[in-house]
Amino acid sequence: MTSIHVVPLAPDAGVVGVDIGGTKTHLRLRNRSGERDLIIPTSDWRRREWRRDATALIELVERFAEGAPLAAMGVGAHGCDDKEECQSFEDAFNAVSSFPVRVVNDAELMPAALGMKRQIGIVAGTGSIAVCRTAEGEMLVAGGWGWIIGDEGSAASLVREAARAVALHLDRGGSQGEPLVRRLFAELAIPSAARIGSRLGSLGGAKEIGSHASLVFDAADEGSALADTVIREGGRALAELVARLRLRGSHATAVVAGGSVIASQPRLWEAFRAGVVDICGPRMSLHLHKGPPVEGAIVLADRLAAEQARNS
Repeated sequence: MTSIHVVPLAPDAGVVGVDIGGTKTHLRLRNRSGERDLIIPTSDWRRREWRRDATALIELVERFAEGAPLAAMGVGAHGCDDKEECQSFEDAFNAVSSFPVRVVNDAELMPAALGMKRQIGIVAGTGSIAVCRTAEGEMLVAGGWGWIIGDEGSAASLVREAARAVALHLDRGGSQGEPLVRRLFAELAIPSAARIGSRLGSLGGAKEIGSHASLVFDAADEGSALADTVIREGGRALAELVARLRLRGSHATAVVAGGSVIASQPRLWEAFRAGVVDICGPRMSLHLHKGPPVEGAIVLADRLAAEQARNS
């Protein structure tokens, strides 16, 4: 874990940071009185329509602020996966808001939380993605393809790969007493080996599937070689996202990872760290942000408020 205190550029300004995740939305208000937070399900307000979502979130922010003046808002949005989508959402906010708003992908909140610019941010939570910006402002993205075909190292992907590992293990005549096999069958209520795939598919989307990710780490703690392999391969797959960004032109010298899974599971962080060192070499600076991503959104809002003050 890296602990870095970012000095506010506009300490007297009232600002709001918002982390829009696939599962929950975290709002933080910062003003002279201090900070306070609000966390709500994203499904309560988001409909995936730029103008409608912007209007709904601004109304929510204004109620949360209770009339306190706001100078700026920073938003990290899950699902804004290229520069055009970020800009479209930002334009929608600025069309309905009385204060300026900046929108980035939620992975970009990780380096922002540590005061870094143009460095690689990785989210490994319900889903996963790696993002950075070039010196020219181009947004580079790797991963984020959804749990069915990608989202390497995410909660949902780890459960998917655990199910695949268990199926192959049994196909090869492996024991049903192996810890990962036993825990997967018990937690997912799988009636027989023939129903592993159909039972996984019946759980729903990434949120529902990813909610079972802890079984993989519990099995590894119990000594499961299968679970250990799933975690190591998941961490290395996340590391390969960093390599893809470098291949496409990123000159970042640091990576900041965060998200509910990698921040809470040391095995995945260690697998990711080892993978980055192996693939990219030891000169890449690695940081684990264990705080809430909304800290990065507050930094973005603070920068925007300072920028507006300089230009006024």
